[in-house]
Amino acid sequence: MSDRAFPTLALETLLAQSSGGLVCGVDEAGRGPWAGPVSAAAVILNPDDLPPGIDDSKALTEKRRAALEPEIKARALAWGVGFASAREIEELNILGATGLAMCRAIGALQVPAVAALVDGNYRFKLPCPIQTVVKGDSLSLSIAAASILAKTARDRVMIEMDALYPAYGFARHKGYNAPIHSEALRLHGPCPEHRRSWGPVKALLEGQT
Repeated sequence: MSDRAFPTLALETLLAQSSGGLVCGVDEAGRGPWAGPVSAAAVILNPDDLPPGIDDSKALTEKRRAALEPEIKARALAWGVGFASAREIEELNILGATGLAMCRAIGALQVPAVAALVDGNYRFKLPCPIQTVVKGDSLSLSIAAASILAKTARDRVMIEMDALYPAYGFARHKGYNAPIHSEALRLHGPCPEHRRSWGPVKALLEGQT
């Protein structure tokens, strides 16, 4: 039985008190894959109506994430999801594109946040003041909720891409490193959704296998 701590609203409460308004949690999904967009989500939870079972998306099964997604959206005070495309990743680099996706997610909130808790230690330039939180998805409930929305939204996009580019198996591996993905790249070359600056894709384009 795990004795690890679960996320709470302690960080949100402290930041809301110091900032004088609503605080959102922000997280991303898809910084590491070879293909597809990077996604981000922002969530302002209602402390009086929390869906049970919110946790770091990586600690949850796909089925559990899918069940929590509509619960979070229905009960949160506000939520937003944003993407940056593979082309934008190439133009801006992955950090720039991640920041863009986060800005879009915060911009999609139905009510504004005066501050944000952001997973990690990188200080992205976002529309409101931020507080970075290392391993935030395991400490902050709103970051954990954002991690779930970012992950489920991106997975859905990759399943849709699988229908457009069935040779690559995107529905199975979501664009990450996998033997079937490497083999498909070798056989078919990259599709428009591949990140051409990524090592394996770049190597293939340069004629290396």
